[in-house]
Formats: sequence, structure tokens, C-alpha cells
Amino acid sequence: MNDTHDVIVIGAGPAGSTTAGLLAKAGHRVTVVERATFPRPRVGESLLPVELPVFETLGFRPEGSSFFKSGADFLDERTGDYGRFDFCDGLEGTSSHAYHVERPLFDQQLAERAEALGASFRFGVRATRVDIHDDNATVTLDSGDVLTGRYVVDATGRDRLLCRQHRSFERIEGLGNAAVWTHFNGLGDEAIEELSVSGNITVLVLEKGWGWVVPLPNGRLSTGFVSKEQGVVRKEWWEAQYAASPMLQRLTRGATREPLEIVGDYSFKNTQPYGARFGCVGDSSAFLDPVFSSGVAFAMAGAEFLVDLLSPALAKGREAEPELLAPLGAKMKHAYDVFGALIHSFYHTNLVRNIFFYDDPDPVLRSGFISVLAGDIWRDDNAFQNMLLRSAR
Repeated sequence: MNDTHDVIVIGAGPAGSTTAGLLAKAGHRVTVVERATFPRPRVGESLLPVELPVFETLGFRPEGSSFFKSGADFLDERTGDYGRFDFCDGLEGTSSHAYHVERPLFDQQLAERAEALGASFRFGVRATRVDIHDDNATVTLDSGDVLTGRYVVDATGRDRLLCRQHRSFERIEGLGNAAVWTHFNGLGDEAIEELSVSGNITVLVLEKGWGWVVPLPNGRLSTGFVSKEQGVVRKEWWEAQYAASPMLQRLTRGATREPLEIVGDYSFKNTQPYGARFGCVGDSSAFLDPVFSSGVAFAMAGAEFLVDLLSPALAKGREAEPELLAPLGAKMKHAYDVFGALIHSFYHTNLVRNIFFYDDPDPVLRSGFISVLAGDIWRDDNAFQNMLLRSAR
């Protein structure tokens, strides 16, 4: 195929579809290649308020796939300790809500919105290699086709095409290693009513890990468990954690359970996330333990930052500059530093007791903590965030 594109985006998840939609909206010729056909199974269903401005820029709203979310609850069922953190109690300017979404439908709707903005999509084809040349970049597909573009964006998630091709993988130690999860269908009326009061995600605090309880539309519930220990995450471990949780037993009474799934290979960074004529965005750039739901937030925010840099460069013919995305790298490094320090503290310090479950917390630190939970981290007036980063040095 000899057609030349402005940008070839590999992957149609939140990072890829956001990138494609915003570039197409700016008038660039964009093609997205995606190995799956949509809708496809996916977790990562709990979103953050920081995504809402990107929704507005795209002209997008998750219709029929969303469940209103006010904030986050933390619960240690071993001790009865409980803390609620609503986004409306964050620092001034932090958005007051977010959504839980059915990811298969959400991802499909986001791709459809990007297509409506002018991006082209090819589903069911896999990109196998990217080659960078002086005057263009080429993407080889498993069909034998070769696409030619001025720029390539890797949004392949944890498949991390360019990270594997460049051998630029670096594991982040001390965070979660894997998750085992499932969905329940047909929740009872009392369970739906209880979950609908705030719509919050509940994080279950475990001895060496955590669990998520995410309410979804149409009487569904997503729940899974993550451990930072190697070799622990097996289906039998999920069964043991589920049996030990009175909350889950109560909420899912009478519901039907889907098969258990295991996702591994957590917590890594790509040490070469950009270069001449290419950039990586979302999980193909880095992936942290998902305890604070940063995955989709960083994918969409990172995509918006990328487009802010790439779009004017395309207009001026500067897209081959190797350091074009250096400001994106700096912005996302800050994001991963903040959430990395928060997650490390969650696993290895007294953060849970001192922030989550303290009877009389410092109101300034509490508000700052909530703004971090909301993903509102690109600001310099957050005392909690500044303290967190100092403690990580």
C-alpha cells in the first residue's frame, strides 16, 4: 500500500483513539491499526476526574457504559478501618467526579468518536515492526501491507511494540506484579442501591496487596486482587481473598460469576519512549501498579500532551526532530514519579494508617491527597504531593 499518512497510530485503546481523534480534529491525516476487533475484553474500568477535560476536547461522553463515581473508599476488613475520599473535597480546581466504565464499550465508543473526527481505523490487523527513515516511517503489518507515514505513535499498551523492538524495557521493583480478576452479573437490588449511593471504587487493603471493587452499569461488579509478591497471584488466591471478604460475599449474593482472568507483567517503564519520527503514549511508555487507577488517565492526558507538540510540528515540517517529545517525557515522568511514590508508600510505609484511616488528618494534606487521587498532579500548590516527592528522593 503506497498511501502516505501524516501519522500512523498503532493501537486503538484510550491512548491511541485519543491521539487519533485529536490529530484528526486538527486536520491531520491519521490511520489507526489495531490487532483486535472491538468490542474486546478489558479491565481498567475506574476512571479519574483528570480525564474529563480531554472528553470535552474530543466532544465525547461515555453513553450507556458509565457509572457515576464520586471518589474512592479504602477498607481493611481485617481491622474494620475505613476511609472515604470524595473528589469534591480536593484542592480548588480539582474536578468533583469521574466514571466507572464498561471498558469494551468505552473503548469502542472512543474509537468511533475518533473516526467521526476524521481518523481512519483498520481493525483485526497487527503491526509487527516499525522502521524509521530520513524522510518517513513505515509500519509493517501481519497482512504483508506496509504503511508509510510522517510519524508513528505506539499506543500498543502493555504489548509495547517499540519497547520490545528497541529492547528498552526496565522493570519497576517493589510494586504489584500481577492481578487476578472477574466480573459478577445480576447483582441484587440491595447491592445496586448500596453501590449507587456514591459510586465509589472500594480499595480493599490486604497484607501484601490490595483488591478492587468497582460498580458497573446494568447490575455488574468488577473485582480483582493484586499482590506485590512473586508467584502468589493464582486463581486459588482469588478464591481465598473472596472467601475472606464479608463485603464481597454480601454484594454478590445470588449473582453469577464470570471465569477468572490473570494479568501479569506489571510495573515497568520504557527507557526510549520517543525519538525521531516516533513516540510512545499510555502503557507502551510505562505502566504502574493500578491501585490508584492511573492507567486510562495517563493514557488520555499523555495523548493530549503528545498532540499539543506533534500537531504544530507536522504543520511546520519539524516532526523528524528527535527531541520533539522531550516536554511530553518530562510531563509524564512527573506523573509517574508522583503516582510511583504514592504506590510505593502504599506498599512500604505507614501511609495507609496515617492518611487513609487517621481520625483527625491535617485538612491541607487530606485535600492534597484527594487531588492526587483525582489525577490533578500538574500543579505546584499541593503540599501533600510536594511532601510525597521529597520523601521519594
